[in-house]
Amino acid sequence: MTTLTEAVRTAATGDKKQRARRIRNSGSRTPSTYYWMVWPAVIAFAAFHTVPMIIGIFFSFTNYAGYGEWNFVGIANYFNLFRDDRVLQAYGFSFLFAIVATVLTNLISLSIAMGLNAKIRARNFWRGVYFVPYVLAILVIGYVFQFLFSNSLPKILSGIPLFADNILTNPDWAWTAIVALAVWQACAFSIIIYIAGLQTIPGELYEAAALDGAKPWRQFRSITFPLISAFFTINVVLSLKGFLQVFDPIISLTNGGPGTSTESVTMLIFRGGFSGGEFAYQTANAVVFFIVITVISLLQFRVLQRREADF
Repeated sequence: MTTLTEAVRTAATGDKKQRARRIRNSGSRTPSTYYWMVWPAVIAFAAFHTVPMIIGIFFSFTNYAGYGEWNFVGIANYFNLFRDDRVLQAYGFSFLFAIVATVLTNLISLSIAMGLNAKIRARNFWRGVYFVPYVLAILVIGYVFQFLFSNSLPKILSGIPLFADNILTNPDWAWTAIVALAVWQACAFSIIIYIAGLQTIPGELYEAAALDGAKPWRQFRSITFPLISAFFTINVVLSLKGFLQVFDPIISLTNGGPGTSTESVTMLIFRGGFSGGEFAYQTANAVVFFIVITVISLLQFRVLQRREADF
């Protein structure tokens, strides 16, 4: 009897092992169709992104002007970047612009999102209205804003010295017009992200907080913001990264002027690399800029995600 029981148990154990082996084998086999779907995308990504990036890094160690002959110069281009006043000014402008625009975008977007998340009439209609700027061509809207700043505002606000003349010709304040345009468009996307986060918060939490006597500001500080901190992280990282690479709003409003007062790093790379005979030099600038943005984004994620854990 004992021998029969052991035989049955051994047979059952063997069947389980065979089934587990079949499951593992079936899970490890990927149908060839998936490879035929993935490989074209991988090849296209490598051809249009990875290979050009490697070629660019290679030329950053040369004196290539974009045409003609070239020679290796080592890391001379990288050393010269840190001694170039125009490059340093472009980095200063880009960071100032990005920080101010990021703060304004998230403050305005969160405020509007909380209003749109409330029970108001035609809520879906207003959500669509606020998303419209994101789908419009920034160059077209930029030229509209240019007309407003150069023609309409000087007439409407003629009593205010700052707006009495065209603010776009003021080297000290022209950047604020670019911030206004960039924030106006960027808020559209950020609002959608914040609305998605606010909809994940159960309404019972606010009801319980109200019963305990919590005021709206206390509810925001203790309930709303902690529970949407992950969405806040996404918006801040994407906003700062996008604003550091600002290009189109500057082209449409000031074209980098007056002088070089509103020249961003991306505009400097474009101008010097494609029309200034500084292809290798500005390629080195692009490599440095890529590293700067990557490091800043990683630091943001690290700091902000740690804050999420605290809540």
